[in-house]
Amino acid sequence: MLKNMNKIDNMALFVRVVKAGGLAAAGRQLKLSPASMTARINALEQHYNVRLLNRTTRKISLTEAGQRFYDGCLRVQAEVEGAEALLQNEKEVLSGQLRITATYDFGRQHVAPALSEFVNLHTGVIPYLHLTDGVINLVEHGFDLGVRFGNLPDSNLITRQLADNYRVLVASPDYIKQHGMPEQPTDLEHHLCLVMERLGEPLNEWRFYSDEGHQTIKVSQAFISNDGSIIRQWALAGAGIAYKSIWDVKHDLATGKLVTIMDDFVLGFQESDNKKTGLQLIYPSRQYIPRHISEFIDFFKAYLSKVK
Repeated sequence: MLKNMNKIDNMALFVRVVKAGGLAAAGRQLKLSPASMTARINALEQHYNVRLLNRTTRKISLTEAGQRFYDGCLRVQAEVEGAEALLQNEKEVLSGQLRITATYDFGRQHVAPALSEFVNLHTGVIPYLHLTDGVINLVEHGFDLGVRFGNLPDSNLITRQLADNYRVLVASPDYIKQHGMPEQPTDLEHHLCLVMERLGEPLNEWRFYSDEGHQTIKVSQAFISNDGSIIRQWALAGAGIAYKSIWDVKHDLATGKLVTIMDDFVLGFQESDNKKTGLQLIYPSRQYIPRHISEFIDFFKAYLSKVK
């Protein structure tokens, strides 16, 4: 059965099954019956004489051999996309899917409008923007690009620096008028703090410079959310003090809706972050990048350079 099929098609089908989390889900996407999907995967395993998936009635998981085959399939797909990109380079028209993940606040304020402008220029590009303040695996979830804050640990992902970035404490003028301006980190014990949550854990340990070195203040949680854009809205409404990346509040500071607090003291969340915490695009390591993706990377970097 397998010999009569295109190997690349079978690799694409296998990748789809893994990303969809099951044969039935992948079959619905491909409009193939469960029986057909099962037969295709069985034929693939029989052809290579190895089990690729552990299957139950509820879920699938990759075997060790399956993980190696999956990684290889992703590389083959990247090479195919690269070959197509070489042909695209000979054309004026850009086309193809562009799947991006970004944080809620930055994604809404910057990525979404940039994507809109880019697609207006290149109508053959099909954008998908996924917003989350959690860390998502680009390869596993099939994303072309991710926007990340913070200094990333070593990985097999390619990093493209977008712009300088740093953390700031911000509050509305109304909040400062009502509660006073904190002068030093320990003053935060007497203030309302707006705290981000990630993976069920509050990010309420805020880091600062001090005369003795770095100082961590565990702030109380007046408001808490896993959505950075909600934290910003609360700050704008005068609900408290927020610990934000400068890119999330640039416009609010420029218009006077928010003001910064203790600029000389603030550090990043992570131990690896000093004053600068990085704003980067990341993408899977590959020899060739489809032209519409590489063009968007350049476009987005230029777009951010114009943001005041």
